[in-house]
Amino acid sequence: MIFRRRPWLGPVLWIALLMGLGFGCQPPEAERVFGGPDAGPAYGDLFIDASIGDASTLMPPLASDAASHGVASLIYNGLVKYDGDLNHIGDLAESWEISPDGLTITFKLRRGVKWHDGAPFTARDVLFTYQVMVDPKTPTAYSGDYLQVKKAEAMDDYTFRVTYPKPFAPALGSWGLAMLPRHLLAGKDITQSPLGRHPIGTGPYKFQEWKAGEKIALTYNPDYFEGRTYLNGFIYLVKPDLATMFLELKAGNIDRMGLTPLQYSRQTEYPKFQRLYQKYRYIPFSYIYLGYNLEDRRFADRRVRQALTYAINRKEIIEGVLLGLGQESTGPYKPGTWFYNPDVPRFDYNPEKAKALLGEAGWRPNSQGILEREGRPFEFTILTNQGNDIRVKTAEIIQRRLKEVGILVKIRTVEWAAFIKEFIDKGRFEAVLLGWNTGLDPDQYDIWHSSKTRPGELNFIHYNNPQVDALLEEGRHTFDREKRRRAYFKFQEIIAADQPYTFLFVPDALPAIHKRFRGIKPAPAGIDYNFNKWYVPKDEQKYTRSPD
Repeated sequence: MIFRRRPWLGPVLWIALLMGLGFGCQPPEAERVFGGPDAGPAYGDLFIDASIGDASTLMPPLASDAASHGVASLIYNGLVKYDGDLNHIGDLAESWEISPDGLTITFKLRRGVKWHDGAPFTARDVLFTYQVMVDPKTPTAYSGDYLQVKKAEAMDDYTFRVTYPKPFAPALGSWGLAMLPRHLLAGKDITQSPLGRHPIGTGPYKFQEWKAGEKIALTYNPDYFEGRTYLNGFIYLVKPDLATMFLELKAGNIDRMGLTPLQYSRQTEYPKFQRLYQKYRYIPFSYIYLGYNLEDRRFADRRVRQALTYAINRKEIIEGVLLGLGQESTGPYKPGTWFYNPDVPRFDYNPEKAKALLGEAGWRPNSQGILEREGRPFEFTILTNQGNDIRVKTAEIIQRRLKEVGILVKIRTVEWAAFIKEFIDKGRFEAVLLGWNTGLDPDQYDIWHSSKTRPGELNFIHYNNPQVDALLEEGRHTFDREKRRRAYFKFQEIIAADQPYTFLFVPDALPAIHKRFRGIKPAPAGIDYNFNKWYVPKDEQKYTRSPD
């Protein structure tokens, strides 16, 4: 359902929708001015967010999609988190000590923290969360970091100690994982737990309602250990496509949207939009790629994968689809970071080179110019998710360019939840057009290591290179930044040569956020890192909470 300023759904239904969540609306915006002089922080208002995909589960170890993690991050806490400058700071841990040899971390936990049901949070919850992560019966894609642990101990209610057998560089950051409530999950199958749909965490927001395919509603946690959030609640709306979402944004019915390049550059340059929204632009930790199912014989030869990349004009995609608001991707890391290698092998657009490599791999053109091998034409389907015009247009350009070298491509779009559960997790695809939001640490073990190919894990293309495995292990088992840099530079060189993905582009992040929200401070980590501190001055608040 949609929170609207005007009774577009009809007055009775509109009021019922709002009051069903315990919220009312201020009078229509009309010509109200937002973003004027700041009267200072105040409690109140809602943040209405939206995405084309619903969450799959709010049990963090089981989630692999951005929607699930985005909502869950407001409900749960880890022991540590990142600040805006990408430094580790305490979350549920108020402090920690690392032993001189780097093998032991002793966390001192905050006292007085409560789960949303009022039970106390203790070190036993941390130990339980660790045990869940390493339990072979837990179908999680994120166990690798915790299988590195030699010993985990709850020393007392407020002290948790973890010991590693050898240096593990991502160790501290790995304890940003969401802590789980032992008192509700111990002895139970977490895949069947009602907490997947009705979560209970320690975070700044408490779960209120989830209507599948429609919305997830959260309300503020009055007992949050850092003090209650200024905002009364967070509403996550599911919209079927970016065009519908943009209509809602322009009408003032949602508070944030990641704009398309066309929307950012041309469709938001008018007074009303500029009065309501502030636009931002920055390079995110993410990239878009065309991934190949390496268990498919057509993609087993790396010369074929290199040829596919040579045949795709990435500059054309960036200029035509992104309107120049992005840059070419050559690997899995954000340009400009200390672990990014700018000198990897490149496969710039060269259709003649593509044809030559395909010929070397045994593909010959038939009388219609379509490549064949062993009497079978080279054709495959690119699978991507519905509602994302950028990905669809990118696929269409790829389709056209590959046809020019004799390869036939079909495009299929699938609703997001089915896309993940029925196709990605089960390996039922030939090629996928997708994106990764990458972590702030360069460790890429969960995506690229050959041990991470089970159903539901992240190496779903089944990439297997022993040298890459060794480099990933080397990079995570040293604290020496220069050694890590060398390992990850070499890793990028091999990945670039192997081309298990055609790395397409890093799109600029282009969010638009309603101007009434203050406290937004763009930083190297982006803009969401301090969402708990956002507020709306009293005289600019839009939604009001009705009496409980």
